Amino acid sequence: MQSPPPKPGFALKPTLDTKYHIDYTWWERNKEEDLRIYLLSHLPQEVRERIAANTSSNVIDQIDMETGEVFRLDEIGMALLDAAKAPDFINPYTSVVDSIFRVFLANGNQPLSARELEKYIGRPASTILKTLSGGRIYKGIRPVE
Repeated sequence: MQSPPPKPGFALKPTLDTKYHIDYTWWERNKEEDLRIYLLSHLPQEVRERIAANTSSNVIDQIDMETGEVFRLDEIGMALLDAAKAPDFINPYTSVVDSIFRVFLANGNQPLSARELEKYIGRPASTILKTLSGGRIYKGIRPVE
């Protein structure tokens, strides 16, 4: 016997294979957190201070060498791309949520499951799933709809 389809607005319980990403609309709606400040926190101290002191907002065209896609990045975006190349950008001393966020920053916000994230951050997929599937949304990390 088949189970009935979920009711509209009914959220399915996430699994280890549910894909997540950073939902930037969450950041737009959230009045308690500031995306710019949070992004700066992922940069090395000297870069963070230099960017925080700069009030201009230069935007640069960037080309993805694998896809040929052209996208625009501001100074923080460029600095994050550089920071993501460092071997310690994701490390055991970074919180689970910050580590997951950094993976999405480094991979261009390509959706990943808890199983896939486990490989990047070195934490059990079950811990990642518990963190992301609770009642609270951490830093805009949500399931892909």
